[in-house]
Amino acid sequence: MYRKGTGRGRVFAARGVRTGAALVGAALLLSACSSSDDDPSSASGAPVEQQPKGKDPYWVNPEGNAAKQVAAYEKDGKKDDAALIRKIAEQPVAEWIVPENAEEQARGFTEAAAEADRDALLVLYNIPHRDCGQYSGGGAADGNAYRAFIDQVAKGIGDRRATVILEPDAVLHMVDNCTPEQFHEERYDLLKGAIGKLKSLKNTKVYLDAGNAGWKNPDSLWEPLKWSGVEQADGFSVNVSNFQTTGASAEFGKKLSAKIGGKPFVIDTARNGNGPYTKGKDPWCNPPGRALGEVPTTKTSDPLIDAYLWVKRPGESDGTCRGGPKAGEWWPEYALGLAKAAD
Repeated sequence: MYRKGTGRGRVFAARGVRTGAALVGAALLLSACSSSDDDPSSASGAPVEQQPKGKDPYWVNPEGNAAKQVAAYEKDGKKDDAALIRKIAEQPVAEWIVPENAEEQARGFTEAAAEADRDALLVLYNIPHRDCGQYSGGGAADGNAYRAFIDQVAKGIGDRRATVILEPDAVLHMVDNCTPEQFHEERYDLLKGAIGKLKSLKNTKVYLDAGNAGWKNPDSLWEPLKWSGVEQADGFSVNVSNFQTTGASAEFGKKLSAKIGGKPFVIDTARNGNGPYTKGKDPWCNPPGRALGEVPTTKTSDPLIDAYLWVKRPGESDGTCRGGPKAGEWWPEYALGLAKAAD
């Protein structure tokens, strides 16, 4: 049963997350926003537009980091670099909601998407004991803070159309014991409660994260997914912030689906164009030589795969490894590398 609690989650950098204030400001700027001489997005050049709704129903944020980088490069006369970053800027990418001002962020993004007649794509990544203390460690202070966070997000979404990717790695990290066992029972309850709360909304889809194809034993995941409430969700997500190929991810997802009632799934294809990096320490963290993957679309030609999505925001750092900035910060050099490798 979902229990409303009190308390505030702490704010930490996360994969794909910017500061709460910046998120809110970006969310409230629509496609028809006015220009300003002090705003690099007002520089000359073609504006960032929405993708055809029939191909991809998700909202392209015209004030995202990639769009601003395109404008800055065009203003500086760097046409080739601008064209490369435009590959990212013109695709819908997920907005990662942080605890600070969660309700305002969810409302801002969903209102902006609705204004453009598109759906918002959101990621919730705030489970207590998140990321096992690694680069994106942190999360809500406790269960009550997390429940309050979910309440705020749900209130912000309201009846507007949204798709939510729920808690990357939260289930997987219980299976691999990265998250200590004493926290498992509470986590199952929190995930199940979050799904129930979000699914009570009129137009919200929820995909519970189920790890990635680098995990070689999907048979160990299906029961924890059920205990987390996946059967009440619209499906599950795979490869979030990872680099496994689309083919490997599809095979992995289908094995899981067969164990949980044929649930469909979505695949994060943001950076999997060249597959996973296999050398050195932390091969998942800002690996060199990676490429953008399939562009986002709901036209996958596979009835079990609901969509290819860009959940991890291409060009935003995984953490302070391999010379990168803090997790979630925009890194234009890495973004250029992803785009160039996709040629």
